[in-house]
Amino acid sequence: MPKINVYLPDDLAEAVRETGVPVSAVCQRALDQAVRRITTIRQAVLTDVDAAVLAEQFPSLTGRLITVLTLAAERARTAGAATVSTGDLLHGVLAEGSNLALQLLTAMDVSPGSLIAPTTPEPGAQAEGLRFSPKAAAALELAAGEALGLGNNYVGCEHLLIALAAEPDGAAGELLRARGIEAKATRRAVAAALTGYAHLRKNTGPAPDLLTAVRQELAPLIERIERLEGQA
Repeated sequence: MPKINVYLPDDLAEAVRETGVPVSAVCQRALDQAVRRITTIRQAVLTDVDAAVLAEQFPSLTGRLITVLTLAAERARTAGAATVSTGDLLHGVLAEGSNLALQLLTAMDVSPGSLIAPTTPEPGAQAEGLRFSPKAAAALELAAGEALGLGNNYVGCEHLLIALAAEPDGAAGELLRARGIEAKATRRAVAAALTGYAHLRKNTGPAPDLLTAVRQELAPLIERIERLEGQA
């Protein structure tokens, strides 16, 4: 049976050894789930863009992300484009109006209202119907990967924001990075937001302010960065 090396932080490796976790079985299950999720979304984005069908094939997508994909497709159709671009995906995130990605942008000092989603066409293979451009398809696949990496059992708008910032060739990523929205910082912000949300929900009830959660969790990180920059 082939072997795959898995590298762990020292403290986690020690905890695994102490508890006797069956590493091989756990990793096999996790990797099987990851492969299934990525394969499903990879196949889905190669067909006509239909958010309802995508939701059926990939039930881990949140309702807000389905709305984002619907808005992105509508923008592309209105423009007479043959593909849904990364700019269309960013437009969908901005137009949906109430997702976590927008609160993350605000927490990272970028007003969502100041962003104008690019209209740059992103060609794809010749096909009938509306398709995702290769760059948009890559962003959606990256979003699924980001959700897995964060240990989330869903794919939401926040994961798509990380993916758009990380996708190297699309117009949306170029715009986000120009405004200081880098994939690594956005990934940290998402992790901080979800940690803060869970903490606030536990201590203050079922409807915490996510923006407060993000800022509270990011504050120590920002303070540390500023201190290091001041010493440089």
